[in-house]
Amino acid sequence: MTKFLISAIVGTFLFSSCNNGYYTLEDYTAINKIDTHIHIFTEDQALADLAAEDNFQLLNVNVDSPNDPELEEQERFSLVQIKQNPEKIKYLTTFTLNEWDSSNWQDKTIEHLKQSFTSGALGIKIWKNIGMVYKDSAGQFIMVDNPKFDPVIQYVIDQDKTVLGHLGEPKNCWLPLEEMTVNNDRNYFKKHPEYHMYLHPECPMYEDQINARDHFLERHPDMRFVGAHLGSLEWDVDELAKRLDRFPNMAVDMAARIPQLQHQTMLDREKVRNFFINYQDRLIYGSDSGISTSDNAEESKKELHKIWQSHWKYFVTDETMSAAEVNGEFKGLKLPKEVVDKIYGLNAIYWFKF
Repeated sequence: MTKFLISAIVGTFLFSSCNNGYYTLEDYTAINKIDTHIHIFTEDQALADLAAEDNFQLLNVNVDSPNDPELEEQERFSLVQIKQNPEKIKYLTTFTLNEWDSSNWQDKTIEHLKQSFTSGALGIKIWKNIGMVYKDSAGQFIMVDNPKFDPVIQYVIDQDKTVLGHLGEPKNCWLPLEEMTVNNDRNYFKKHPEYHMYLHPECPMYEDQINARDHFLERHPDMRFVGAHLGSLEWDVDELAKRLDRFPNMAVDMAARIPQLQHQTMLDREKVRNFFINYQDRLIYGSDSGISTSDNAEESKKELHKIWQSHWKYFVTDETMSAAEVNGEFKGLKLPKEVVDKIYGLNAIYWFKF
């Protein structure tokens, strides 16, 4: 992102004008922030109310997951939330591969996206079931670099929309539970053995997922792409840096992978901090928090507030911290204001046209 563009965007997104070069815990509510990875599958306004209290805007992400509401219902929830909070909430749509082998899958998918974009969707979400779940009629896994996706992705590009891609899983996914580096992965894959690829050696390996994603980016060099969850390269900021160098139209969000960053911070804080400074235009804040109709709204609100404040502390202070997801203590990164402004807002505006 050019300095000129950053300056232009700053004019529309106002941040604190404190004179020193770092924010503090006390600046938390004063600073405009965006959480670009939220799942609100309810009409309840609890998280929207929290966003107003904590000075956040939200990007609600629809996802083709069997554990979530039907896609039409997810979109309805998004539009209800936006109608009630037009200045606070935007959304990403998605699509399904249920009729992949039909001759008109591409046309039907593009028509669905056209309707969603007309309703205000800022882009699309591609989920890990592409590469890990869906198979074609021949029994082969459908990978994201399959040419059949090309017309759909080209339509997204032509509409100046963004692709958010959760492709593959953390590298821990291919390890036994006891060898995983962070507790959030350990807990998730214990709860969801169907996605724990260590238990499914017949499925594509980690390298297969990453190679397919990279080939997908090569096929579409003009695509504005945000790799969800640190682009499934959460285990090593050096590996992630290689992809950001290789693909100039790629950014990543940090949703549900901040513990992996904290684990690396515990091992080499300066490397992680330098990574944030060097790639400050390509890193986007997201929590991957959410709420559904079956959740206790007040409890969900309290939990998200706690998460948001903990992440703010990690990014803006150098205090010694601990987190349930990480076994050990680590110091906060204490990033310069200009870096915090970008990861909490300016980059979301640029990459998602928020």
